[in-house]
Parts: sequence; structure tokens; C-alpha cells
Amino acid sequence: MNAQTPMIELRKLGKSFGSQTVLRSVDLTAKRGETLVIIGASGGGKSVILKHCIGLMRPDAGEVVVDGTTISSHDFMDVQTIRRRMGMLFQGAALFDSMNAGENIKFAVREHNPEMTEDELDAMAVEKLNQVHLPAEARLKMPSELSGGMKKRVALARAIAMNPEILLYDEPTTGLDPITADVINDLILDMQRELGVTSLVVTHDMVSAYKVANRIAMLHEGRIIFSGTPDEIRATDNPHVRQFINGQRELK
Repeated sequence: MNAQTPMIELRKLGKSFGSQTVLRSVDLTAKRGETLVIIGASGGGKSVILKHCIGLMRPDAGEVVVDGTTISSHDFMDVQTIRRRMGMLFQGAALFDSMNAGENIKFAVREHNPEMTEDELDAMAVEKLNQVHLPAEARLKMPSELSGGMKKRVALARAIAMNPEILLYDEPTTGLDPITADVINDLILDMQRELGVTSLVVTHDMVSAYKVANRIAMLHEGRIIFSGTPDEIRATDNPHVRQFINGQRELK
């Protein structure tokens, strides 16, 4: 696909769980190489959007298109190929507790590249740790020995191990102190600048959203009610957006 093709498109996306409708005709586009941040209330469907993008869920209505390919159609069978082009940083890091950091990073690479030697896999793990500003020795630590910020960085190293074109971040700064959260924000910017990835970031942290976003979209009651630059969202007079970004309990 050419550089003008959007990397991710959600077209009239709808999803319900039983009687609860979570997404209502969501239209959203992530341009190639940009960082799109999705904000909204907890439990409002932001993470459900990410799961559709990576093919973990199929929509009840509408389409998910990745680099020109509709991955949500029932006759599309090659989801694994699409997933190999993506990396995901899960909210709780989701490291395998029984593996050290290096083995976590090597896990998917080993599965998809059986021809690689252990020395090559070790070198790759060290390279990815360096990219998230961790020393080579960190690969020997178990998840239980890592701080919250280090766990997130190891998880990010794992997410970029397959050299993805798309990175999905689910609440990347949740549970971190402000200084550590800013380290993660800087890494999100580094990944975009150094790797040229397209990024979707789900967060309710407006400090993070303003710092990393090229564009910010707000999900409210299952619909996208705003999409624009950080400056545009600061200037909007939409009452629901203003309530959220200012942390107000009631509409004003």
C-alpha cells in the first residue's frame, strides 16, 4: 500500500455484549506513522477497540481495515499475518511470570523464526532492551524482580521484538508515578520517531495524551464525539469533552 493509505480504519464499528452495547457505529482512522490517542471513561469500550484492531474480536457491525485489508470479514483467515505486523503493550504488562525478561522478549520471535540460534535470539533481546533504555543484564531478571516501570519497558521491548509496523498501547501509564509515566511517554515518542510505527494509545491520562498524540479521539457512550489535535481538543467547547479533560464531575 502507498503512504497515503490509512494504516487502520474502523468503519461503522458496532459491538455488543449481551444487552450492553459498547460500540455504536464507530468511525476512526489512524494515519500511517501517526500516534492516535483514544480517551474516554473507564469501561467505555476503548480497549474493545484495540482488541478489534488486533483481530481478537470480530465486530457485530462494520469493518476493521488494516493497511487496506479488511480483517473483520468472516472469510478473512490470515489474522496471524496481520498480528505479526503489530505489537501490543498490555495494561498490566502481562509478562510471563515463569520466564525471565529475556525469555519474554524472545518468546514470539523464537516461535516465528525457528531458524534463529540462541545467540541470535539473545542479541535481539539485548538490542530491544537497549531501545527501551534498559541494560543487557535486565534480561536475566524475573518479572517479580522488576519495578512497575521496568515491567512496562520489558513489555514494550517484547512488543517491538518482531519489528512491528503498528503498536497498540492499552493504558501504558496506569499505576505509574508521574516521573516513571513520563519515561513511558518518551518511549512512545521514541518508537514513533525511530521505528516509524503507527500507534494507537488508549488512555485516560491527559498528561500522557497531550504529550504523545498527533491526534486525540474521544469515545463517549459508544461513539467518537471528537477527533482533533491536542490544541484543538484544548479549545473545544464540546461539554462532554471539556468535562473529561478537566476532570469535572458534572457538565458545565
